Amino acid sequence: MTDPVASGLISYPINDFGPAMKGMVIGGLGIFHVFLAQFAIGGGMLMAYFQWLAMKGKEPAARTVRDSYFKYLVLVSFVTGAVTGVAMWFTSIQISPGTIGKMVDVFHWVWATEWIFFWVEVVAGYAFYRYSKILSDRTRLALLVIYSIAGWGSLFWINGILSWQLTPGDWVKSGNIWQGFFNATFWPSLFYRTIACMVIAGLVAAVIVNTMPSLSREDRTRLINRTARFMLPIVLMPLFGLWFLAAMPEDSRAWVMGGSIAMTLFMNIAVGASVLIGGYIVVGLWRQKLYINGATATLLLALAFGASAGGEFVREGVRKPYTIRTVLYSNSIPPEQVAHLREIGCTTGDPFPLRDAASMPNPQLQLGALTFRNQCAVCHTVNGVNGLTHLMGAWTQDQQRMNVAKLQWTKGFMPPFAGTPQELEGLVQFIQWETAKRPPTWPESRDERVLAQIKAWLNEAGTGPATQPRPPQQASATNIPTGTR
Repeated sequence: MTDPVASGLISYPINDFGPAMKGMVIGGLGIFHVFLAQFAIGGGMLMAYFQWLAMKGKEPAARTVRDSYFKYLVLVSFVTGAVTGVAMWFTSIQISPGTIGKMVDVFHWVWATEWIFFWVEVVAGYAFYRYSKILSDRTRLALLVIYSIAGWGSLFWINGILSWQLTPGDWVKSGNIWQGFFNATFWPSLFYRTIACMVIAGLVAAVIVNTMPSLSREDRTRLINRTARFMLPIVLMPLFGLWFLAAMPEDSRAWVMGGSIAMTLFMNIAVGASVLIGGYIVVGLWRQKLYINGATATLLLALAFGASAGGEFVREGVRKPYTIRTVLYSNSIPPEQVAHLREIGCTTGDPFPLRDAASMPNPQLQLGALTFRNQCAVCHTVNGVNGLTHLMGAWTQDQQRMNVAKLQWTKGFMPPFAGTPQELEGLVQFIQWETAKRPPTWPESRDERVLAQIKAWLNEAGTGPATQPRPPQQASATNIPTGTR
C-alpha cells in the first residue's frame, strides 16, 4: 500500500451522518454553543452591574435578580455550555480533522491560555454560587468581576483563532503567530461579539425577571429599564459590522453582497433581527421606559438567536473556498497540493475501505465513492441535504464532467477539483448511478476520449481558486459524443 504521506494527502477516518450534511451538524451545534457562551460572558458582566447597583443602594431588588439569574447562568454556562464545547471538539475531529489539526498546531499555546481563562471563570463562578450568602458585598463584586474578566478573556483568545481562519494576514508568509492572531478582522469581530454578549444577557434577564412573582410590577419595570442601559452599546453594532465587512477580503465580501444568495439571505436575517432588537431596546426600553412582559422578552431573545445564527453562518461561509484562507480548502486539501493530486490521485493511499463497496456494481463506482468521500463529503451528501444528486442530477454527463473539472469557475466558492481524470469520471458515474436509484448493474466508462477531454478541461481550469486570474485557454481535446460513458 502506498504511504499516504508520500502521496501528498493524509487521509483521516471521517464519520458519516447519513442525509445530514456534515457542515449542518457542526454548524448547528456551533451556533447553539456560541449563543450559550455569549450569554455566559455577558451574564457575568450584567451580574457585576446588578451587584454594583445593589451595593450603591440604587436598586435594592437587584440582589434578588442577581441570585436567581446566577443559578440560570451556572446551569447553562457550566453544564450545557461545557458539554456543547466538548461536543464541538468531538464533532470537529470527525468532520474536518485536517482543519482542526492545523488550528491546534498553530495556536496550541493560545488555546491553552484560553482554557486557563475558562478554568478561572469556572472557579470564580462556582465560588460565588456556593458561598455568596456568607460573603460581603465587596467580595461578591470581586468574584463577579473576576468571573466577567475571565469570561471575556476566553472570548478574546478564541476570537483571535476564529478570525485568523478568514484573515490570516502576514502569518501566511512569516509564520509569526501574533501576526495571525491580531489579524484584520480581530478587533471588529471582538467588539461586535462583546456587544452581542451584553444584549443576549440583558434579554435573558428580562425573561427571568418576569418569572419572579416576588417582584412587584414596579420592581420589574425598573430592573428591565436598568438592563436596557446595559444593552445600549447595541447602537454601535452597525459600526463594528461595517468595519468587519470592510476588513474582509474582497472576494469574501462579494459573497454577502449578492455573490451567494444563501450568504446574502443569512446576512440580511442577522441585520434585520439586530435592527428590530436594537430599535426596541433604544426606543421602547430606554427612551420610553416601557415594561416588557415575558412573552415579548422571549420573542426578542429568539430574534437574538436568529441574528447569532445568521452571523455565524456568514462568518463560516465567507471563508469559502477555504476553511483556512490560502492554507486549506474547505475539503482540507492544501492549495499547493492540487496539481500533485491531479497527477497521483486524491484516493491514492486512502487506507479506509468503503462500508457499502459490495453494493456497487463495478470498481469505477467504488473509485467515485472514494473520490466523493475525499473531496466532497465535508460539505455535501449524496442524496440528503446539499446532495450532489440534487445539484448535479439534472445536468447531462458532459455538463457534469466539465462543471466538476472547472469546479472553481462553475461555483466561485468551490475549491478546484484535485484528482485525476479517472477519479473525476468515477465521481460522475457514481452520481449518475445514485441518481438512477442504484441499479444492480452499471457499465463502466472507459472511453479514452472522455478522459482526454476531462484532462483538457482540468488544464483549462487551472489549479488555483476562482479568486486568481483565469488561466489562458488551451485547445480542447476532441469533443465527446453526447451520452458517451
